[in-house]
Amino acid sequence: MRAIEPVESGTLLLHEFSIGYELFGAPDAPPVLLLPTWQIVHSRIWKMQVPWLARSFRVITFDPPGNGAGERTTDPRAYEYDRIVDQAIGLLDHLGIAQAAVVGFSRGCDYGISLAARYPERISRLALIACGVWPESWQPRPNSEFWTRREQYDGWQMRNAHFWREHYDDWLAFFFGQLLPEPHSTKGIEDGIAWGNDTTPEILIATIPTAEQFPRMPTREAIERVRCPVLLMHGDIDRCDPIDASRALAAVRPDWTFVTLEGCGHLPPLRDPVMINHELADFLAPPRPSQRSWSRPMARVERRALFVSSPIGLGHIQRDLAIARELRRLVPDLQIDWLAQPPVTQVLEREGETIHPRSRELASEAGHWESMSHDYRLHCFHAFREMDEILLANFMVFLDIVRETAYDLWIGDEAWEVDHFLHENPELKTAPFVFMTDFLGWLPIDRSPNSREAILTADYNAEMLEHVQRYSRVRDRALYFGTYDDLVPERFGPDLPPIADWAREHFEAVGYVVPFEPSDYVDTAAIRQRLGYAPDRPLVVAAVGGTAVGRPLLDLVTAAWPLIRREQPDAECLLVAGPRIDAAGLPDSPGLRVAAYVHNLYEHLAAADLGIVQGGLGTTMELVATRRPFLYLPLRDHCEQLVHVAYRLRQHRAGQRLDFDATTPESLAAAALATLGSDTSNYRPLDPHAAARAAQSIAALL
Repeated sequence: MRAIEPVESGTLLLHEFSIGYELFGAPDAPPVLLLPTWQIVHSRIWKMQVPWLARSFRVITFDPPGNGAGERTTDPRAYEYDRIVDQAIGLLDHLGIAQAAVVGFSRGCDYGISLAARYPERISRLALIACGVWPESWQPRPNSEFWTRREQYDGWQMRNAHFWREHYDDWLAFFFGQLLPEPHSTKGIEDGIAWGNDTTPEILIATIPTAEQFPRMPTREAIERVRCPVLLMHGDIDRCDPIDASRALAAVRPDWTFVTLEGCGHLPPLRDPVMINHELADFLAPPRPSQRSWSRPMARVERRALFVSSPIGLGHIQRDLAIARELRRLVPDLQIDWLAQPPVTQVLEREGETIHPRSRELASEAGHWESMSHDYRLHCFHAFREMDEILLANFMVFLDIVRETAYDLWIGDEAWEVDHFLHENPELKTAPFVFMTDFLGWLPIDRSPNSREAILTADYNAEMLEHVQRYSRVRDRALYFGTYDDLVPERFGPDLPPIADWAREHFEAVGYVVPFEPSDYVDTAAIRQRLGYAPDRPLVVAAVGGTAVGRPLLDLVTAAWPLIRREQPDAECLLVAGPRIDAAGLPDSPGLRVAAYVHNLYEHLAAADLGIVQGGLGTTMELVATRRPFLYLPLRDHCEQLVHVAYRLRQHRAGQRLDFDATTPESLAAAALATLGSDTSNYRPLDPHAAARAAQSIAALL
């Protein structure tokens, strides 16, 4: 799922060949054209910039022939630089845009300089990232060895027509590895390889410029003709187009702004998007509000906190509200603004909380997880990796908010985007930051020898450990919801520390926070009376959380229900579909009631003789807190539910785990009947003061 969808897209036949284009943002906003680059990738190369820029600009991207939505052809005329520049102008004409700011990357810098030189009246500003143009030559420079067959190809010798035809995947892996030399760049490399596979070796061979394909205007003349303001940005460890090219341009045109990106390779738009976005925003100068305000720090009466609550499941917001209540007891004048998105915002509205108006600008994380789930399967690590552009887009919203408003405190419950990008850009931290989580350590589902997934999970974990070691000042408080012995007895990866040992050094374990006082739910009969349940009828509550991935479990429960009721004729069942499953589509059955949403579901679970749930931590720990019997069926491929949650529940001696694949209506009914009303006195009790302990730790920062 993308962080933002285009408001318009289409194809155009321009200068004999077909291009594809996309538009983002408001139609009356200042236009920004993001140019294509070499056809080994397509316009998705700008995925980290588009959502951010589209909030202030009308953003245009396009794919010329060769990749993406562009025409596929091996006709070398399609890849003439002047033709692609003319297609850019034709696209602006089609959209009725007289003048635009332009951003180019890599080969797109050739197009940008040529565009500004040939059509100066159409270009207001020009930003060039990783520019390989030298004052005396366009790039890439001709290389006769490209056509020479070799017995062996080492390093950049793989930039060879014969090698591409015979070993294209090896070329892509090498090339994008060179473009992203920074540690922990696996996601960008994999994206690049995927985009490279959207074209073919023969098309790429046709894009290698000959004398006929380079711009007709000599390079130095084009550089001299550029009259608009120009920004150059270049990484100093660029292995594809070394920074010397941009240095030479800056020497020839000292009026151009030149930013050296220390420690960056060729792809900072992907690898260091926060910095690139800010440089672009400062250079492109989006319109500012005509009215603004500022208050003296000592004149601010109320203390203010921004609370970022994860939308992946409703368990986060329930515990966050409990902590917020305790915080307000300790700091009565504290004003809390919530940065949240559906379905969390519905809970906050019901509680009368203040939702920051910019929350509506957040890209949907819950929607992304929904799109990655199917057939009772959600590979949470893969889903998280594929959410990179959404996380970046939402961090940029967060950053805008904290720049506009001087908060005294930032709190993030599994706000991984805030934590990650603050560690990547620690200079942006301007307030105390509290990071909270109930989950530590990605673990692979595939544990076979040489598992790619095991390599990736270890790499992600290693990056987090390195972040914390290098910039420990980013997290003023790191709170773990649970006890240290709730953490799985595994390492973060080969040659990495054990998860529990590392957590003891870097996290404060505050206990697991539930949104209620467990002692208030000891009297089951009183709860049933208050909620309208019969005092003497066996009650089963089945729930699957806030996504549609749990639909197969609901179907399994409805199939098992007649078998359960045959043995327990007076039993009743509440089936909670959640906000993303059509409750009307679930079958009727005697004694079975279907609800789309139940406020404070934990109360109904506390009244039940049996809960049947997925393996989510929030719901299962609420059942532990109220000491109710329950069955849980973790989602397929969900490492948190299959490993972390299951281990914690074993530590609490709570719940019976069933394998969804091995569970039939008959076996579910049998397990339900055996567990219904069973003894739970062996459950390990939860600390009832966890919310207060978390609030005390946070309040100390105020």
